[in-house]
Amino acid sequence: MPRSAVIDRPNAGADTKSLPTGLIIVVLALCGTLVSLQQTLVLPLLPDFPEILDTTSDNASWLVTITLLTGAVGTPIVSRLADMFGKRLMLLLCLVSVIIGSVLGALSDSLFLVIVARGLTGIGTCLVPVGISIMRDHLPAERVGSGVALMSATLGIGGAVGMPLAGVIYQNFDWQMLFVVSGGFAVLMLGLVWAVVPESTVRTLGRFDYPGALLLSIALTSFLLAVSKAGSWGWTDRKTITLILLALLVLTAWIPLELRLGQPLVDIRTSMRRTVLLTNVASILIGFAMFTNFLTSAQQVQMPVETGYGFGLSVIDTGLVMLPAGILMVAMAPVAAWLIRVYGPRAVIIGGAVVIAVGFVLRAFLHNSVLEVMIASGISSLGTALAFAAMPTLIMRAVPITETASANGLNTLLRAIGTSTASAVVAAVFAAMAVDGMPNVPRFAAYQLVFWLGAGAALLGAFIAAFIARPRPVAQSSRAAGEVQRSERHDVKQPEAENEVVVGGLITDDHDRPIKQAVVTVLHPDGRHVDWGRTDNSGRYVLALPEVGRYLVVVSADGWGPMSGLENLGDSDLDQIRMNRRLRLTGHVTDSGEPLPAVMISLIRHSGEYVATGHADDTGGYELHLPPPGRYVLTVVDHPTGRTRSRAVQVGSTSATLDIDIVTGIPPHRSRPVEETAVR
Repeated sequence: MPRSAVIDRPNAGADTKSLPTGLIIVVLALCGTLVSLQQTLVLPLLPDFPEILDTTSDNASWLVTITLLTGAVGTPIVSRLADMFGKRLMLLLCLVSVIIGSVLGALSDSLFLVIVARGLTGIGTCLVPVGISIMRDHLPAERVGSGVALMSATLGIGGAVGMPLAGVIYQNFDWQMLFVVSGGFAVLMLGLVWAVVPESTVRTLGRFDYPGALLLSIALTSFLLAVSKAGSWGWTDRKTITLILLALLVLTAWIPLELRLGQPLVDIRTSMRRTVLLTNVASILIGFAMFTNFLTSAQQVQMPVETGYGFGLSVIDTGLVMLPAGILMVAMAPVAAWLIRVYGPRAVIIGGAVVIAVGFVLRAFLHNSVLEVMIASGISSLGTALAFAAMPTLIMRAVPITETASANGLNTLLRAIGTSTASAVVAAVFAAMAVDGMPNVPRFAAYQLVFWLGAGAALLGAFIAAFIARPRPVAQSSRAAGEVQRSERHDVKQPEAENEVVVGGLITDDHDRPIKQAVVTVLHPDGRHVDWGRTDNSGRYVLALPEVGRYLVVVSADGWGPMSGLENLGDSDLDQIRMNRRLRLTGHVTDSGEPLPAVMISLIRHSGEYVATGHADDTGGYELHLPPPGRYVLTVVDHPTGRTRSRAVQVGSTSATLDIDIVTGIPPHRSRPVEETAVR
């Protein structure tokens, strides 16, 4: 059984502790800057790479596509490994991957090796969700919001700096110096992470989900490859359609697999919780709007003056005029954190998405000067900073502490799907609405259409976020004066002490067999939510408590009666909890009102899947383990006479009794036939 551990949470009020806390935030935020630099550093050179590497433009585009693929595939895998084996460890391994890729790119001049190098550097994308989870583990509660907001904002400033930096390097040095710069930055970050960032003691138990990782990798690679290459292949091309269908087929196999496992790569059940699900859906749409704004801003100011809407800026000038928007995102980090504390992350996501939409609407009308374009684009960037700061906060408050990295990894992945979709949509619109005789120059009507698409996506994201559950007030007696205070909704965890106590336990049946997918919830005695967790295949779980003390522990599992109790937690592990009240489906089988012994009882799902088989006793009584809630068909078979009878039943979450007569199909006390019965 895992031993309890204490996570030191620095006290922001103490001068001796403030410096390490600030250093952790700065180092992790710089990791976010490194990620965004990797994504934008080669973009300005894409037109020149076909000549540099002696290849075609389509092949050269793989230098961007491969980074997208490895980042998307690696994010859920690395995030899960971070929860299992240590977040700091995975940060270091991701940085090592970036360094190896940078060295390979700096020493190579062949297309294949440079693509491999870019793929290795793409693993750096995983730094963001893992870094945000580290902030949750090690920062004081009042500093988590500002730290997360800053790390989210650095993605914007890194993207703005990457373009002019690449232009300056390319003009004054060899193109391979790009990899030298990114590798040097990664080496610096490796040393800083090693020296400053502590390792988390919160670990997920169980085995790594290799089949789930393989299937998800195939699905993501197929989908993102189809989306990213559809611009050159065509949306109706056989390769594009085949890859999309393959992704859908693999996902249909992957989702049931994840639901069956006790410790899946992606916890589908947790992801379907209202807060997590709606936040992730909104993330796709807001990610689409964010990247649409970035792409159109950079391209519009570089369009020739002859188009009537372009300004003919160079790559360096473009980066410089976009830099203020990136700086604004960083400056908004403390403001976003304050807004989240005052109004809650749900309201900040909605407000941020609306601000993005306002920026797009202004862009449709303000385009007479570079300043107008940058002001309208900057407004959308400001909204992006607000929305991106609130997303991880909502995710972390709605999942167990042992799943923060993997949950943030899924959110980051879905944002990446939104950005890649935006790239494909913008490319398709620009190609379809190009100036006659100039296929690479879209008409301004194409920009306006994309602006309205971006505004629509942002507003739809705000609409979806509006359905995220509001915090519910919970009354709490004050020790001093009996006043009523308010706390967050039951699925929102609020750290309240400088030290978190991590405890583990084991859930079994009365024969000491582990129960997987049992849910363990810890509440304060007054009802405020603390943490929750789900058992793995071996029945083990981990919970985080704000301090040693007395708590209400509630345990539930499909097919078992729930258990609860007030326990003193934190000074040792929880004892093994044995669930001893098995929920059952029982009843009697009769023949024209007389008991019918020894007949076979079969239970299947309404959709046809087998559930259980049993036999009645000498009095006609039967007993089956209660299946999960849903619609079922109970069938009685009397083999000596060949008679059968079936009844449709709706199973709930409590033990149930269902009698059946093999002649009438209903128990003798019924006055009329019943086609479907809800057992109670």
